Amino acid sequence: MTTLAIIGAGSGLGAAVARRFGAEGFSVALISRNQGRLDALADELGKDGVYARGFVADVRSPTSIASALEQATEALGPIEVLQYSPLPQKDFMRPVLETMPADLVGPVEFSIYGPVAAVHQVVPGMRFLGENRGTILFVNGGSATTPGRNVTGTSVAFAGQAAYAQLLNEVLGEQGIQVSQLIIPGKIEAGDPDKDPQALAERLWELHTKRDRFRFTVGTD
Repeated sequence: MTTLAIIGAGSGLGAAVARRFGAEGFSVALISRNQGRLDALADELGKDGVYARGFVADVRSPTSIASALEQATEALGPIEVLQYSPLPQKDFMRPVLETMPADLVGPVEFSIYGPVAAVHQVVPGMRFLGENRGTILFVNGGSATTPGRNVTGTSVAFAGQAAYAQLLNEVLGEQGIQVSQLIIPGKIEAGDPDKDPQALAERLWELHTKRDRFRFTVGTD
């Protein structure tokens, strides 16, 4: 059995993705900062037949991300799919002329250092699984491709993450590891045909299984 690791797991999109992949036989590693919430989510998923466990990490700490992913691998099995989708903090979103150098530290740690640490932790195991198995999924807001003057931190950091993801797609694609990015403009909305968590989970499943594109922008593709 292989594992889906969701960094930034929560009761919305994270839970929907866990259910979608869990229905296909994946174990699920739920990773975020609060063990109590993770345990509650794992219990909820268990009632739906999804085997999930929570592992604590702070995405702004590369060491804690690497440790959580290592623990997840030991407990659940090799990580076949990594999803990086934590929600950015509100204080990352300042108007451009109010954004000082110190204001960009958090967004860069969150959106660049965190993914780099996660990728380096899981790629060796994905190589071991063989070609056309491993997948790395990045989930971003619309400012990753269309910067907004009032959300400067995420605009700058998400753009850096998008560039990193595209470079990974080029290099790891040659090794049979898929790297894809899902862009969600605006908010995730229950009941919306495109932005409902279940619809987004299905899209992420397709990016993993079809393995034919790097970026999908919700509502435009």
